[in-house]
Amino acid sequence: MLIRKPTSISSPTTILLLLPTLAHTMNLDCSSIRDNKQSFDISPLGNPISVMTSEDHHPSPTMTNTTFTIDICRPLKKAKGIPKEEDCPNGTMICGIRRLINTFENTTSFEDAIPIAGKYTLHGGTELDPDITRLKTSSSASDREKEGFRLELHGPKYPDKGGKKHKAVFEFLCADRAEEKRGLGRRDEDGDGEEDHSATGEVADDGHGGTLRYIDYTEVGEEKVLSLEWRTKYACEDAKKREDKSSSSNKGHWGFFTWFIIIIFLGTAAYLIFGSWLNYNRYSARGWDLVPHSETIRDIPYIFKDWMRRVVNTLQGGGSRGGYSAV
Repeated sequence: MLIRKPTSISSPTTILLLLPTLAHTMNLDCSSIRDNKQSFDISPLGNPISVMTSEDHHPSPTMTNTTFTIDICRPLKKAKGIPKEEDCPNGTMICGIRRLINTFENTTSFEDAIPIAGKYTLHGGTELDPDITRLKTSSSASDREKEGFRLELHGPKYPDKGGKKHKAVFEFLCADRAEEKRGLGRRDEDGDGEEDHSATGEVADDGHGGTLRYIDYTEVGEEKVLSLEWRTKYACEDAKKREDKSSSSNKGHWGFFTWFIIIIFLGTAAYLIFGSWLNYNRYSARGWDLVPHSETIRDIPYIFKDWMRRVVNTLQGGGSRGGYSAV
């Protein structure tokens, strides 16, 4: 009796078979954001977009501006002319650039470049490791009232020594069902009935009818978390059906003017064809005589010429009194 030895999961063949799955879980495919049997395609949003937050250092005449630049689908391209120390490392998909502005001296100075999330090879081999949650099937009751998904993207520890792990949390909300866009000021967090304007977040247009809004950038346990809200039609669960319906609607319906031209053309063609056939069978006509009203058609240039002559004579003779001269 032969006893087969169990195949180890660490065998080369098994590892090769698992590589595509592992690569998918470590990277982000914007065309197939999937959770709990629901897919989203946010690939049209795959271009750099920036939002800014400002913090006023009152009573000092300084403020800190932090600009977060995001490419949700691929690493950001290096900007030309920017010193290496003033930019995020290669592989960064979400980069925060912090600058100090002195309103009294009217100066701006670079402070920090913060890699929030991305895939890095020189920072401990940090993977993006996306975590996707469909809001309608979330364990949170408040989330289940929304339509869209939550996306977490992970980054390196920053600073390298003694820093905290970074990550970005996007809440993608269906633009058609989300509440109307709120103001730029932060929400009232101290309960005094007024917005806190010591820190403000920008709302950016994503170029596809949606908006990206900065929420906050704060420490949560052992992590530093950037929270963002993205309202877009691509977060709607029926986005694909709507796009297909809109596309077929645009292709399948012509305007009134188009139909009017087509009807006039077809009517004229039918009249000429039927008239030519009738002239051929009834009068044995040939050549130009086949065409209905051929004599009138041949006279059109002369009729037009005569009409133009009358118009010119009328305009030139408009100043005379006409008739007999007074005696």
